[in-house]
Amino acid sequence: MNKNLVIVESPAKARTIQGYLGKDFLVVSCMGHVRDLPKGNNVIDINNNFEPTYEITPDKKEIIQAIKKQSSAADMVYLASDEDREGEAISWHLKESLNLKEDKYKRIVFTEITKKTILSAIQNPRSIDIDLVNAQQARRVLDRLVGFELSPILWKKIQSGLSAGRVQSVAVRLVVEREREIEKFIPTSAYKISAHFNLEKGKILVAELTDKLKHESEVAEFLNSCIGATFKIKDLSKKMAKKSPAAPFTTSTLQQEAGRKLGFSVLKTMVIAQRLYEAGKISYMRTDSVNLSEEAVQGAKHQIESSFGENYVQIRKYKTKSSGAQEAHEAIRPTDFSTLVAGEDQNGKRLYELIWKRAIASQMADAELEKTTATISISTSPRILVANGEVIKFDGFLRVYLESKDEEDHESEQEVGKILPPLKVGQVLEMSEILGHQTFTRHLPRYTEPTLVKKLEELGIGRPSTYAPTISTIQKRGYVVKESREGVEREYKVYRLVKDKISQSMKKEIVGIEKNKLFPTNIAMIVNDFLVIHFPDITNYSFTANIEQEFDAIASGKVKWQEMMKKFYWPFHKVVEETEKVERTSVSNRSRQIGIDPKTGKMIYAKLGRFGAYIQIGENPQEGSSEKPKFAGLKPGQFIENITLEDALELTKMPRSLGEFEDKPIAVNIGRFGPYILHDKKFVSLPKGEDPYSITPERAEELIIEKRQSDANKILKTFAENPDIRVLNGRYGPYIEAGKKNVRISKDQDPLELTLEECLSLAEKAPEKKRKFFKKKT
Repeated sequence: MNKNLVIVESPAKARTIQGYLGKDFLVVSCMGHVRDLPKGNNVIDINNNFEPTYEITPDKKEIIQAIKKQSSAADMVYLASDEDREGEAISWHLKESLNLKEDKYKRIVFTEITKKTILSAIQNPRSIDIDLVNAQQARRVLDRLVGFELSPILWKKIQSGLSAGRVQSVAVRLVVEREREIEKFIPTSAYKISAHFNLEKGKILVAELTDKLKHESEVAEFLNSCIGATFKIKDLSKKMAKKSPAAPFTTSTLQQEAGRKLGFSVLKTMVIAQRLYEAGKISYMRTDSVNLSEEAVQGAKHQIESSFGENYVQIRKYKTKSSGAQEAHEAIRPTDFSTLVAGEDQNGKRLYELIWKRAIASQMADAELEKTTATISISTSPRILVANGEVIKFDGFLRVYLESKDEEDHESEQEVGKILPPLKVGQVLEMSEILGHQTFTRHLPRYTEPTLVKKLEELGIGRPSTYAPTISTIQKRGYVVKESREGVEREYKVYRLVKDKISQSMKKEIVGIEKNKLFPTNIAMIVNDFLVIHFPDITNYSFTANIEQEFDAIASGKVKWQEMMKKFYWPFHKVVEETEKVERTSVSNRSRQIGIDPKTGKMIYAKLGRFGAYIQIGENPQEGSSEKPKFAGLKPGQFIENITLEDALELTKMPRSLGEFEDKPIAVNIGRFGPYILHDKKFVSLPKGEDPYSITPERAEELIIEKRQSDANKILKTFAENPDIRVLNGRYGPYIEAGKKNVRISKDQDPLELTLEECLSLAEKAPEKKRKFFKKKT
C-alpha cells in the first residue's frame, strides 16, 4: 500500500504528477469541488452568523468514498489543489469530507507542474490558509443569497425562469448601456484629404492634411487652391524612438489576445490553457500577476541568447497594476522556454505558441525605430501636408511578437515599419492626384467576450477565476447573445483633383459588419432597467468593485467574513422586501403601444413573451371570442423600447408567400418558436441565420426536402393497427412514442424487433412525466 496519498483536482494533473513521484506515492483526482451548498432556502443560517451547511455533491459521493479508503490506508495525505481561493476551499472541503486529523494531512501548493516544483512542494508543505477559504466562502454565500432572493423577484415582476447575480448583472448592464449608446449615436461626416506624388523609379509618396475638412465647401475651396500650385518638401525631421514589449500574460490579457489573434472565446481559452497547465507545459493560468520568477527570467534569457544573441536580451521586472491582485502567482509562462512546441492538438499548440512568444518577448530588447516626418508646403495655400514613416533600425522583441489592438485603439500592427522613400528638403514634388474622401465618425464598438473581460477588469469587478464563468453565464441565461451580423451599404463622396480638373463621384462601402460581438436581448434590457431602479447597488460598478476588495481583505485576514456579510446582507434584504410591493404593471418596457395599424385600425403592441419579444396587432381575445390578434416576432437587434411603427408594419407582412412546390403553396412565417416554412400542412423550422424576410423559394424547397429525409430516418417502425404507437430514432437514441408519452428503450432491446404488445406494455410501465406548474402572474 502507498505510504502517501496526493489529491489533486483533475485526472490529467494526477497523471502528470504521478510520473514525477516514486512508488511511495499514489496521486488521485477529486474531480474539482466535492462539497457545496445544497439546493433549498435553509442552507445558510442567516441569524446564526451566516453559518453555511455544506453537503457532498451527489456526483462526488462515490469519489469521496473511494478516496476515504485510500486516505485511511495512507500514512500521509497531501492536499494539492490549486493555489488560489477556489483551490484552498477545495482542500478545506476535502479535509472536512475525509475527516482528516491535523497530523494526517499536509497542504502543498505549486504554480507549475514540473518534477522540480512538485518535489519542492512535497518538501515544503504548509497548513490550510483559512483566510483564503473564508474569502471563497464569503463569495459563495453572498452570491447564493443574492441569487436566491433576487431571482424570485424577477419571476414575479417580469417573467418566470429569470436569474440575477452580483457580477453577471453588472456585466449585462455594460452590454445594455453600450447598445443604447450605439442606438443614440448620430454619425457626422468630414473629408480626409490625401495627396499622391510621383517620385523616381515609379515610387509614390502619400501625404495628408493634418486636419479633416468638415464641409464640402472647404474641400472644393482647397482643391481649387491646389490647381497650378507648387508642392515642395518644406521640412524633414527624424527622431529615434523605442518600442517596448507588453508584460507577460495574466488571465485577462491572455483571454483578450487569444480572442484577437486566434479567435478563441474566453471559455475556450481557459479550457485549452487548463490542459496545457495540467500537462506541465505552462504555469498556473488563473492569475492577475505580471511577475516572473528569477528562475523563469533566467530560462528566458538563456533561450533568447541561444536563439537570437546577447544583444536581444533585456531583463525586465513588471509590476501588477491591479491593487487587488490575488495571491502571489506568477504571470502565465512556459515551464520550460526551450520547449518550442506543446499542446495535444492544433489549438493547444497555437495557444502555447502565443504564451511562449509573449513571455519571451517580455525579456527582449526594445525595438529601435527611426521616425521620419516630411512636411510639404503648398505655394497657393497656408495649409501643409504631412507624410509619416518609420524605419526599424533594430527589431528587438518585434522579431518574436507584437501585441494586437482592439477596435477602439487607433494604432495597429500594420503601422509598424511604414517606410518613406528618400526625400530632400527643398525637393519639388510632382502631384499625381489629390483625393477628398468623405468619412464618417463611428460609434463605440460593441463588446466582444475579451473586451468585456477587459472592461470588467478595468472596473475592478471579478477576478481571474470568475471572468470566464461570468461571460458564459450571461449567454446561457439568455441575456446576451454572441453573433456576427452583416453590414449595410452606405454611399460616400469622393472629390478628385487631377492636373487642373476637379471631379466628384459617389462610391459605396459596407459598414457596420459585426463579428462575434455581444448583443443584449430584450429581456436583458428589461431586467437591467428593473435592477438599476430597484437594486442600484447590485448593478453599481463601484459598489461591486468594493465588494471584490472586501473579499481581498478577507483573504489577507484583515476582515472577518461574517462581518462583511452583515454589512451587505441586511440593507440588501430590506430592498428585497420593499421591491416585493412593486406592481408588475409598473415594470418598464414589458409592453409598449407602438401605433395604429393602417389596414385594420387596431393598436399595435410590442410585448415580451416566454419565447422572446413580439409584435401584437389587436387586443387580447375576450373569453368566448373567436377573433384572435396577429403576432410577429422581433428581428435580432430590434428592441421593445425603440421599435418604430414602420418596423412593426414590416414584421406584420408575415406570412410571406413563396409560390408553389409540388402544386401546393409554400409560405414562410414567424411563430412562437422562431421562423418556419409551411408546406402541405407540415412545418419546417428555418436554420439559425436564415432570414425569413429574404429566403428564396429555391432555398425553401431545399429545406422541405431535407426535412423529409430527416423524418424518414427518424421513423424506425410503425403499426397499422395502432398509428398512435411509433418507434422513433431521437437525439439520445431509439424510443417509443405512445400518444403524448415518450418511452425509453433499453440498450439490450432491438427497436426493430419490438411488437405492438411490447410497446404498449413498456408505455404502461413507464412513469408519468412530472408536469411543470407555473404560478399565476400577478
